[in-house]
This record gives sequence, C-alpha cells and structure tokens, in this order.
Amino acid sequence: MTRYRDLSGNSGVVAYRIGTDHIAVEFRSGDMYLYTYHKPGKVAVEDMKRLAEAGRGLSTYISQHVRDDYEARI
Repeated sequence: MTRYRDLSGNSGVVAYRIGTDHIAVEFRSGDMYLYTYHKPGKVAVEDMKRLAEAGRGLSTYISQHVRDDYEARI
C-alpha cells in the first residue's frame, strides 16, 4: 500500500494500491475497498488513480461519485 499524501489535511483515505484495472483504497476507519473496471467502471477507476497519485480529492470523489459501487470489501 502507498500512503495517501492527503494534501488537504482532512481526508478519510489513508492508503491506496493501484493495479492495471483496479485500485484498492484504505480508509481511516481501517476499512479497505476494491474498485475495478467492472465496478464502478474504467472511467471512475482511472479518475480515482489520478486523484490518489495527486494526493488530493480522492475521498471526496468516492463519496460524491462512487459511494457504495465497489467490487469488494477487503
């Protein structure tokens, strides 16, 4: 897992792992979710990868656009 930089200082995301067709995201609560090209889809996953690497906006994106549309809870 890669530690999320959290440039805003108040993200619920603490770490992430990027794969070719997915991203796994760990939240401050300790919960971890897998988002894939299958669910929530390629566009969302690629947006999430970009935000994760930028260190800003990932938690907001998930809460506003993805919500509970994840492939699996890890």
